[in-house]
Amino acid sequence: MARKHVSQRSHAANRLRFWGRHAVEAALANPRRVARRLVATREAVARLELPSGLQVDFADAAGLGRLVPDDAPHQGLVLEVEPLDEVWLETVLEDVSRRPLVVLDQVTDPHNVGAILRSAAAFDALAIVTQDRHAPPESGALAKAASGALERVPWVRVVNLARALDEIAAAGFWRIGLSGHAERLLDSALGETRPALVLGAEGEGLRQNTASHCDELARLPISSAIESLNVSNAAAIALYAAATRRGMTG
Repeated sequence: MARKHVSQRSHAANRLRFWGRHAVEAALANPRRVARRLVATREAVARLELPSGLQVDFADAAGLGRLVPDDAPHQGLVLEVEPLDEVWLETVLEDVSRRPLVVLDQVTDPHNVGAILRSAAAFDALAIVTQDRHAPPESGALAKAASGALERVPWVRVVNLARALDEIAAAGFWRIGLSGHAERLLDSALGETRPALVLGAEGEGLRQNTASHCDELARLPISSAIESLNVSNAAAIALYAAATRRGMTG
C-alpha cells in the first residue's frame, strides 16, 4: 500500500534542540539525522568532528544555558536538528535475526523512553515500538536520557498497538508481556524464542487489550517487598535476560 509522507524538514518550527556530548555526537554521526545549527563553546567544539556546511555559532556557558531547560547539563553543546523520518514496522520485521523487540504500552515519560532506548542499544535490540498517541515525541530531554541511542535504535510508532502485536506475531516473534502478577518467570518464558518484550507504564502496567495480544505473561524475580520496578529498569533486566539466552557477547 502506498503511503503519503509529508516531510517536516522544511518547517523550522519542528526543529529540536539536543544538548550534551553523547546526544550531540551521536546526532552528528547519524546519516539519517539532518543537523541545522550547532551552538557551542570553543572548547567543546574543538573536540568534535563536524560535517561540512554545518552552521556553528559560539556562545559561553550562560548563553547556552538560555537555550535549554533550567539546569540541563549541556556540556557546552546545543545542536538544532530535524526530527528523524518515520520508521515502518514492516521494514523492521524483515530482519530475521533473534534480536528482541521492545514494545511499550503507553509509556509516556521521556526520561523512561530515553533510558529504554539506551538499554535497547546496549543489548542490541532490533527496535522499540510505541503507539503514536501515547508516547513522548523526540526531544532534547529524551535524547539526553538515551545518551546517543536515539540515533542507533529504530523507533517505530504505530496507530494501533494491538494490530501491531498481531503483525509482530505473524513475523515469528513470541510476545511476552511483563506483569508482576504472572505465574511464570521471564527466564522460563524466553526459552529459545524470538522475543517481543511488551512493557506497560509504571504503576498501571499493561492494558487488558495489550495483555490479551501477548502469547504469555511473565514476571521478573523481584522481592515481594517491592511492588514493581521502574519501567526502564524492568526493560533493562528483561533485555539482559534475552541477550543472555541468545548468547550475546560483547
